[in-house]
Amino acid sequence: MDSGIQAFFRQLPHWIAARATPELFYELTVLAISALCAWLIHRTMSESLRAGLAAAAQKGLRHITLRTAQRILLPSTMLAGVLIGRSGLRSMQWPVGLLDVVVPLLVSLVAIRLLVYVLRKGFPVTPALKTWENLISGTIWVMVALHLLGWLPAVEATLDEFAVNIGSSRISLLAAIKLVALVALLLTLAFWLSGFIERRIRTSTRMTPSSQVAFGKFSKVFLITLAVLLAIDAVGIDLTTLTVFGGALGVGIGFGLQRITSNFISGFILVLDRSIKPGDVISVGSNDGKFGWVQELRARYVVVRDRDGVERLIPNENLITSEVVNWSYSDTNTRVRLPVQISYADDPEQAMTLLLEAAKASDRVLAVPEPAARMLQFADSGIQLELRIWISDPENGIGNVRTDINLAIWKLFKEAGITIPFPQRDVHLRTIATTQGV
Repeated sequence: MDSGIQAFFRQLPHWIAARATPELFYELTVLAISALCAWLIHRTMSESLRAGLAAAAQKGLRHITLRTAQRILLPSTMLAGVLIGRSGLRSMQWPVGLLDVVVPLLVSLVAIRLLVYVLRKGFPVTPALKTWENLISGTIWVMVALHLLGWLPAVEATLDEFAVNIGSSRISLLAAIKLVALVALLLTLAFWLSGFIERRIRTSTRMTPSSQVAFGKFSKVFLITLAVLLAIDAVGIDLTTLTVFGGALGVGIGFGLQRITSNFISGFILVLDRSIKPGDVISVGSNDGKFGWVQELRARYVVVRDRDGVERLIPNENLITSEVVNWSYSDTNTRVRLPVQISYADDPEQAMTLLLEAAKASDRVLAVPEPAARMLQFADSGIQLELRIWISDPENGIGNVRTDINLAIWKLFKEAGITIPFPQRDVHLRTIATTQGV
């Protein structure tokens, strides 16, 4: 291999000298002028494209068109310049072998940038995604360029010489690169397809939210597993050689990945038993410490948003092993209790009538089941009463309903002269006669 590389470098000056003709100089001039003009056009139109993107909607047709133009503007304008220059040289009967090679390279670059941009639309936009987009586009273009130039077989043969033997299998650098490339490509297609499936089933009105999440998760896991197995088989690696890796993975799960695996399996249990679904109002922990609305069911955690706008990421295992109150599990109707005390000097029947009147202060209180007032006990400081009401939308909060009705109770009791007692203690002072000794 070393002698081949040395021979290549020895022949390189002769190869360059044999092709250094005036016609080649003209072709290089056409390439330089085309590249300069493309750069100037790209620099001139970049500001207008950015301004148009800032004014366009994030998901409209105009936004997609401007983004596409932004990605292919430089190679497409250079391609136009090369085509014009090649036509001029051909009209003068000069050879255009170099330009004939450059044209398919530029066409492939435009096509690859368009293809990668279309594929990335299935993923959320992040800075890392933009970086990977350029890296993937560049890698694919390099492979296409090597193929068009006829250098790809020689590069493959060189990479294949770097190999190690593991048992009866031979793993070369070429096989490793192909495996990584195929896994990356197939995983990208798997994520894109699973994202497309999830978006489609979310618009379905015939599937419950739990069924939508379950189908989306199963499709993603199935497609990812299928992509990895297809990539390994396409490279030519025997799947039976992965038994050692599978055993090591099992040991790793037993020691270091136990909680992650538990959360992953718990997520499937939550989806299959339909105990929690997106849109449910739940509270986790004592005294309803973690109260909120289920936003998403993810593979490792559940996103719960509370009234303060804070999103809690609760591990799936916690929802399986701890007590969870689901306020909208089978019925969204929820009973709210409002305790109140009156003095022993007041009429409890009149107070209970006023409680029922105060229940009308909030339009969220249901007429059926109708509000009810109860006298519970004779407490230390007064008579214990309780107003019981029903609401059908606990996701809109319970504290605001309590506030409206408690204010109405306070006003009605003040108008009727009914007092709300508070704990009091009477202190009696007794005078003790003292006997003065003689």
